[in-house]
Amino acid sequence: MPLSSVAQELVSLDEIRDAAARIRGVAVRTPLLPAEDIDRETRLWFKPEMLQRTGAFKFRGAYTFLSRLIPEARARGVIAPSSGNHAQAVAAAAKLFGVTSTVVMPTTVTAAKRAGAERLGATVVLAGTTTQDRMDRAVELVAERGLTMVPPYDDPVIIAGQGTAGLEIAEDLPSVRTVIVPVGGGGLSAGVATAIKALVPSARVIGVEPAGAPKLTRARAAARPVRLEHASSLADGLLAVQIGSLNFAHHQAYLDDVVTVNDDALIEAMRWLLDRMKIVAEPSGAITYAALQTGAVRASGDTVCVLSGGNIEWAGLRDLLGAR
Repeated sequence: MPLSSVAQELVSLDEIRDAAARIRGVAVRTPLLPAEDIDRETRLWFKPEMLQRTGAFKFRGAYTFLSRLIPEARARGVIAPSSGNHAQAVAAAAKLFGVTSTVVMPTTVTAAKRAGAERLGATVVLAGTTTQDRMDRAVELVAERGLTMVPPYDDPVIIAGQGTAGLEIAEDLPSVRTVIVPVGGGGLSAGVATAIKALVPSARVIGVEPAGAPKLTRARAAARPVRLEHASSLADGLLAVQIGSLNFAHHQAYLDDVVTVNDDALIEAMRWLLDRMKIVAEPSGAITYAALQTGAVRASGDTVCVLSGGNIEWAGLRDLLGAR
């Protein structure tokens, strides 16, 4: 796929490598876990970001962002709008840097994600149910308190930080042929696609989003980011109603395709990962394997599913899997 007209503004491989140097020894370099071959021509691997600090990939971008702030900006305290995983990542990074954190979470936030942010020392503010509700309240608090915003996805430093997951895949498995990555606001998918295409140009990178929140699917059809009127899915971490503008430019440049899966498929994928791989994945994290199970993605050669996180409490896991 040709580079977009804003290629000169895209995050570079060097920037991703700089982020990797910043998080080295702080973030977890998650392994590639092999699974059974799904057919004679495919070897399947999982990149388990639930083993990352705070239980999701978001720590990569959050720590990178705080590491690049001038000390005065960090000292004012940081704030992050988030459905949960970004909030916990920012809280953890802020704690490591010895600064205060405030996180704006939805009124529907899961108990595990809210408790995780509070346990890490963040002040939790609840605001609405949409990405825009959280961003609007965060912007208000920035103005009121002088806090420094840590954006969840539409930012070059965040994209570079999340792209370190793709860098690790390419370094650990140079023979990779297919990488499947979740799509929420687009930080992880943009960063991973950038790193993979730079280092293994022949590999395909496929994005997966919930059928109830097809913001990238709609954007690609329109050739520009568009705002969904509504987003609904068990995959609460992927419910952004609009893909980030810079993220979309990366997707147009480097992402080969995007597919959607429904909630029933997420539950089946979570169950398989638990039963067969002994991996606890939240719905957002299981979506990549769900795409394989349903046939939405046809893998070939060495295939990596990025499992983006595992922040689900026992009660939520029991409710989703126990009655099915």
